Amino acid sequence: MAVKTADVVSAEDDRVPTGTVIPEPFVDGDAQLTPRILRPKVVGSDRMFRGIIRASGIAVLVIMGAVGLFLTFRAWQALSVAGLTFLTTQGWNPDAGRGGFGIAAVLVGTILIGFTAILIAVPLATGTALYISEYSPRRIQRGLISLVDLMAAVPSVVYGLWGFFFLQGQITGLSRWIATWFGWIPIFSVDGADPSDPLSGTSPTLYTSSTFICGIVVALMVTPITCSVMREVFSQAPPGEREGAYALGATKWGMIRSVVLPFGKGGMIGGTMLGLGRALGETIAVFMIISFIPAIQSHILQSGGSSVSSLIALRYGDSTAFGTSALMAAGLALFIMTLIVNFIASSIVARSRSGAGTEA
Repeated sequence: MAVKTADVVSAEDDRVPTGTVIPEPFVDGDAQLTPRILRPKVVGSDRMFRGIIRASGIAVLVIMGAVGLFLTFRAWQALSVAGLTFLTTQGWNPDAGRGGFGIAAVLVGTILIGFTAILIAVPLATGTALYISEYSPRRIQRGLISLVDLMAAVPSVVYGLWGFFFLQGQITGLSRWIATWFGWIPIFSVDGADPSDPLSGTSPTLYTSSTFICGIVVALMVTPITCSVMREVFSQAPPGEREGAYALGATKWGMIRSVVLPFGKGGMIGGTMLGLGRALGETIAVFMIISFIPAIQSHILQSGGSSVSSLIALRYGDSTAFGTSALMAAGLALFIMTLIVNFIASSIVARSRSGAGTEA
């Protein structure tokens, strides 16, 4: 007796797995075949695992919401006094009276450090991820993956010490060269350095403790997470499309350019934004290197700068109750900004993985 099958149906509840093929009723004389619904057998371990996963997800949301509520509660005293000027005022003197403090300068500094780090980290992470996934011999591939992942385990204070004692003395020549030849670009100009006068701007103190040095150090800190996301996405490029590119006569680089990079575009964007999220919130390394000034410093090569995290680390120990509330308000702004960046990054990464299993 023939049975006519219907199209694949979607499950309306957790009893019918998505994609179950259910036969249509077929009448043969007086006999009628009724569709049989396939139900998975749910045992105690499945229920326990589902409960643990659900509880973990809820706990993450509850903790994140609790952190936001705590910061809002502690920051409300300062925000009620400063109002909207909190976002536009550069100076930081919360004990001076109404409107005497704001995060305009530290927000600009945080963004400059973050974007400087990303501009350095993305090419480095992309090249490393492509080499590991496409070029490295299989016998050393696992070792390279472990080395890159171990970079993320190095404490921030170690990066800060390296940047303060070693990198600053070695990078001033590069900073001076950039300021000399590209000082006509406002972001690369340095006050006191005249590109037409080779004797001006020779003091190394003009270029130390700068946003540029902080960006290099933070770039090395965010490279591992960015590289890991890119490498994972690159390795999932469809083998069928890879082989098709080779069959059409493509070289190794041609295959990467036409198959791997377009397939991993979403992962590259997501990994970049995840790295940016960490770069915006980096504290110890930035605090150890940068020379804090409570004003907008748009010259990334020049000594001095600021960030929200370094402001909190610098002023928390000697703040009054109202000053602590102002620092909590700055932390709340950083929390919201980082949360938005990470949420966008997670959405892009999840979307890029949706078609990872498809082939041409």
